[in-house]
Amino acid sequence: MTVTGEAKQHTDSGRITADYRELFFPCGPPLYEQPLVLTEGRGVFVKDAEGDEYLDFFSGILTTSVGHCHPDVVGSVQEQVAHLGHTSTLYLNEKQVSAAGRLREIAPGELGKSFFTNSGTEAVETAVMLACIYTGRSDVFALRQAYSGRSFLATNLTAHGGWRPLGSTIPGIKHVMSPDRYRSPLGDLADEEIVDAFARDFEEAIQTVTNGKPAAFMAETIQGVAGYVVPPPGYFQRMVEIVRSYGGLFICDEVQAGFGRTGSKWFGIEHWEVEPDIMVMAKGIANGFPVGATIARPEIADAWKAKTISTFGANAVSMAAMDATLDVMVREDTPARSEERGRQLRAGLEQLQERYDWIGDVRGMGLMQALDLVEDRRSKEPSPAKAKAMLEATKKERLLVGLGGLHGNVLRLGPSMLVSEDEVRDCLERLERACHDVDRGVGS
Repeated sequence: MTVTGEAKQHTDSGRITADYRELFFPCGPPLYEQPLVLTEGRGVFVKDAEGDEYLDFFSGILTTSVGHCHPDVVGSVQEQVAHLGHTSTLYLNEKQVSAAGRLREIAPGELGKSFFTNSGTEAVETAVMLACIYTGRSDVFALRQAYSGRSFLATNLTAHGGWRPLGSTIPGIKHVMSPDRYRSPLGDLADEEIVDAFARDFEEAIQTVTNGKPAAFMAETIQGVAGYVVPPPGYFQRMVEIVRSYGGLFICDEVQAGFGRTGSKWFGIEHWEVEPDIMVMAKGIANGFPVGATIARPEIADAWKAKTISTFGANAVSMAAMDATLDVMVREDTPARSEERGRQLRAGLEQLQERYDWIGDVRGMGLMQALDLVEDRRSKEPSPAKAKAMLEATKKERLLVGLGGLHGNVLRLGPSMLVSEDEVRDCLERLERACHDVDRGVGS
């Protein structure tokens, strides 16, 4: 039976969960011991099937970038779907050209030509293939703890064991050290010293596990699934200098960090004043509509001579959502908003760290902040049990957050970039109550 209208608001979540477990693959489990069934969203708030309201500080994995059901995005989509829905990339539509133009305006450096797909996975596939075509090479370097998506190629680029169902199945992909300061095996070195060590590891890898001719180095500007790992100053300058000295390209992954989320800049890589050769984006680019984007320097984009197609890429409805989302972002100045609200959020998280010794590290940039939960600060031993307890405690407080980290011990926050000062304050109050309950062992 199909449930519609008002009755849908009161659908039994237990029945939906039971049906879900019967009808879907088990490899993509939802959060929480008792999953949430969401029915409605406005701004940074969502409601579940029982009518309970939650403060959403994970925004569908940093995707509802300007808030649930933003009226400008909704209006643009409604207008577009009433006129033209699907055409495929065999035809043009005005919204795709407008969206590509907006993207070129805010992209760093000489990035100018785009290819639209449906997801970050497809954007990564496009970028890696383009780099190999342009250079005539096949060795691609990625980072340990990286996450790149769910295809064969993307899971091989990913360096989290739990996200690699078949292990290694594609040759030519190499991994170098993650720029994780907090858990680096190199110890507590100064920024310049640790960057030197990461650079030596990279250059040695080029010289030993390839023929010295890499196609590309690909990296997230902030490693998202890894738990918001922020590289030390100078890291990207050195790594990009090295790959280019061997004739390779730099592919910058802005799927999670892009569009102002890191604060003050449109893209994370701009904090390090490095210009990518190719850049990939998705998630927040269209406020929840399926868009993946690969943008490259024109001479690199023009190297792809063989035919290709994306049936749903540049879909007129998704392009309308992207165009409207970028319009809101520019008008509201999401880089500045993320910087200001990010400072407020970071200050509150650091106060929690002072009160609870099982919060080992607070890290991130802008509205991309994380708590690394540990058994004790001296050993930095990850505590996935604490993280699971916090996930359930925040749910009890009607606060939505995410998990991450190699060991599943990092609490991730990434709300809409239009979040208000009062809403950040509300989040911190709920988070404080959740920490208090976990510290006391409530519900464990």
